Amino acid sequence: MTQVELLARSIEAPDAPVIIGREGVVSWAQLRGAVGRRAKAITIPTAPQETGHAFIARSEPADVVELLASWQMGKVPVPLNPRLPADEASSLLEEMAYMTMPEGSAVVLRTSGTSGNPRGVALSMDNLLANARGTEARLGAGADDVWISTLAPGHVGWLATIIRALVLGGRIILPGSLTTEELSACLDGEGLPGTAAVPPTRMSLVPTQLQRLLAFRGDRDPPTGLRSVLIGGAHAPLVLVERALEIGWPVALTYGATEMSSQISTASPEETRGKPGAVGRPMPGVKIHFDASGEVLTRGETLAIGYVGPEHGEVHDAEGWYHTGDHGHLDDEGDLWITGRRIDRIISGGVTVEAGDVEETLRLHPAVLDACVVGLPSEEWGETVGAWVEPVVGEFDQEEIDRHLRAKLTAAKLPRVWYVGVGLPRNVNGKVDRAAVKKALAEKKNRHPQHPGEM
Repeated sequence: MTQVELLARSIEAPDAPVIIGREGVVSWAQLRGAVGRRAKAITIPTAPQETGHAFIARSEPADVVELLASWQMGKVPVPLNPRLPADEASSLLEEMAYMTMPEGSAVVLRTSGTSGNPRGVALSMDNLLANARGTEARLGAGADDVWISTLAPGHVGWLATIIRALVLGGRIILPGSLTTEELSACLDGEGLPGTAAVPPTRMSLVPTQLQRLLAFRGDRDPPTGLRSVLIGGAHAPLVLVERALEIGWPVALTYGATEMSSQISTASPEETRGKPGAVGRPMPGVKIHFDASGEVLTRGETLAIGYVGPEHGEVHDAEGWYHTGDHGHLDDEGDLWITGRRIDRIISGGVTVEAGDVEETLRLHPAVLDACVVGLPSEEWGETVGAWVEPVVGEFDQEEIDRHLRAKLTAAKLPRVWYVGVGLPRNVNGKVDRAAVKKALAEKKNRHPQHPGEM
């Protein structure tokens, strides 16, 4: 949101609401005033040579003020997740102030680190605006929409939600931390304590949030005013998607990355209903390519301008493609299907096992709430399959689950090491921490010593 656009909105519709928080509604004129005051304060403790302005984001109205005030003062905002360890957050707050930023940087976001150490990704204003306009074109989002912030602060989807609301002229609910019960009430138009009862029309969720919301609401119909629920940030189990569609939720499957300013491809609610599991066509201005191994490569108007920090450098390869680390393919209609992450592939006894295939099969069983499958080192077979299973109920019949898997999977894909426990480990962005899962499974004894090829 440029200062010119903010000034225009605050003059054309000064009393129009733009942000809804727990302490009330903020109009365009009030937002402009708050940004001006905060911009003056930012200049006091900072030296002119400081380029970055890191702050702890809490999904509250103050976050928007901090973003806009940073831009007004010519600094690059670096929103940080409040769940970061205290020592790490303290270090980043200091380090990012003097970090060398690529020319044209508008914001720096930290990746989730699911495929390695977290990295700082610099996005330009053009990146952010292209993503917002792409959402407008793909989903029909506009000035009459009310977005609600539901994703982890500092996450690219969190920022994209804010930018969409500001750029497209809608309103955004920034409630801070949000329980499943509060989200459900808000969707039904009941509002939150201290907020206006304005029902959201659009939101973004990670699959775990959708799962919890459906479990809380049971068979209740979705809110009538809800137009789209973007589901991304992690693989959405097909059984979860089908359950949501069966009840009537306007699920829009999306696939993205911080390095692509959020969405790479998105299926509208109508497209998701017609083709559950596909993550849609590439977003406007985005291109997709595949290398020889089937890895998804992408580039376009939303491609980040570079990495910052110790691992600074280009986001793309010599030909301009960003390597996602995911495998997939386009079908005859141009829709993208993601088949798994390259780093999640398991080679056991010479047989390639896609962890996602085993996870999906586990989730098909009614006693399994969620699952994570990883490869564990094996002197004899190279790797063996391990599975952390989160049960729906306290009791878990492993032999029954094993029979279920044997009826649907080849022997090489059967888990040999099991960990059954509530609460899969997750990082600050809500994604499964596969490193923690692998560590837990490595500590368990191998309960199935069969050869991977045996039945």
